[in-house]
Amino acid sequence: MADRSVAGRWWRSVRGRTTLGATLIVAVALVIGAVSFYAVLSSSVRGSTEQAAQQRVEQLGDREGASDGAGIDTLDDEFVQILGADGTVRAASEDAREALGSTPLPVADDAQTMTVDGEPMLIVSDDIDDDQTIVLAVSVEDDTETLATVATLLAVAVPLVLLLVAGTTWFVTGRALRPVTRIRQEVDGITAERLHRRVAVPDSADEVAALATTMNGMLDRLDAAATAQRRFVSDASHELRSPLATIRQHAELAQAHPGVTSIGELAEVVSEEGVRLQGIVESLLLLARLDEGVTPHDEPVDLDDLALGEVRRLRAAGQEVDGSGIQAARVSGDPRLLGQLLRNLADNGARHARGRLAIGVTPADRHVFVTIEDDGDGVPVKERERIFERFVRLDEARSRDAGGSGLGLAIARGIAAAEGGTVVVDDSRWGGARFVVTLPLSS
Repeated sequence: MADRSVAGRWWRSVRGRTTLGATLIVAVALVIGAVSFYAVLSSSVRGSTEQAAQQRVEQLGDREGASDGAGIDTLDDEFVQILGADGTVRAASEDAREALGSTPLPVADDAQTMTVDGEPMLIVSDDIDDDQTIVLAVSVEDDTETLATVATLLAVAVPLVLLLVAGTTWFVTGRALRPVTRIRQEVDGITAERLHRRVAVPDSADEVAALATTMNGMLDRLDAAATAQRRFVSDASHELRSPLATIRQHAELAQAHPGVTSIGELAEVVSEEGVRLQGIVESLLLLARLDEGVTPHDEPVDLDDLALGEVRRLRAAGQEVDGSGIQAARVSGDPRLLGQLLRNLADNGARHARGRLAIGVTPADRHVFVTIEDDGDGVPVKERERIFERFVRLDEARSRDAGGSGLGLAIARGIAAAEGGTVVVDDSRWGGARFVVTLPLSS
């Protein structure tokens, strides 16, 4: 049923439309060419016949005694009449007398065609002496047959050429689209469980090969995205399962052994793990919004105020923070997201600093650079991109309370990208890590 449906809509396919278009264009060109050729040939044949007849009638009129009709009676296989001033026939050839009798041929300045004795004739005339006119009728039956033959040949040749063009176009287009059909069939068989498969790239080095290469690139990206999604779901499930398991264990312990733990201790555990769960869920929601291409609010934001706020917050928590490098700088963006960006990087620096932490804001040209550096262990060069992936912790031995959920840096990079900026990490002046955020300055 599907094949019949496709076959019934062949003209909707690229192959059908190409064949139909090429055939129509060639048909129009052939019809115009055939009509033009026939018209030119017909005009040429008539002109040649008319010229020959005019020369012959002039030759007859110039003969000695033509005005008296001398020699006209003896002419054979020619229709010739000599008409007087009153239009009556004065003399005629034998064929003219037999076919027309005393009926005169028409006289006109231009050649004209008429049927004489059932045969098409071209009539020409010329003035001779004594106000008489010599009229000659020349058969054009051969010309008519010649033109009819040409018309028949054209009527047969044009459809044959159109059939040849249609067949050739259909065949060539089919061969050209065959690799596309094969690519479509291969891609149609690729499912979520078979994203590792790729289409064959032909050796033609043409548009079809480019299509296959592009298709494989798309499949690579889909495969990478699916792999990242599965890993993300697995890591998220693991992160969410840990606090839930802690809450359940303490609840079961309190239920089985009421004397071992108190309601206050259970409430404290539930509260701490609930806060942790809330943080993970909020981080996941923010990452989902960033993945969907959330459009930040575009309003003036003073980065120096945000940075000074982080300095005060960390100092209040007992952290030694150097904020002397903070200069005035304003950008356009979402203040809540930019605040989250600075907080995540500041908390990351405070978590790894041994004792010193510095936050700086430096405008330069059309950008502003925000730096957060610490005196911790730093980040190995080969890990400086991986740390921005989700749920990545370089120190797997440390506790999850100390290391966080592994989403902070991923969120920071996502926010920076949404605001038209970047986040990178290199070495700090103390040998630790220095995170550099680059954002466009407000115009």
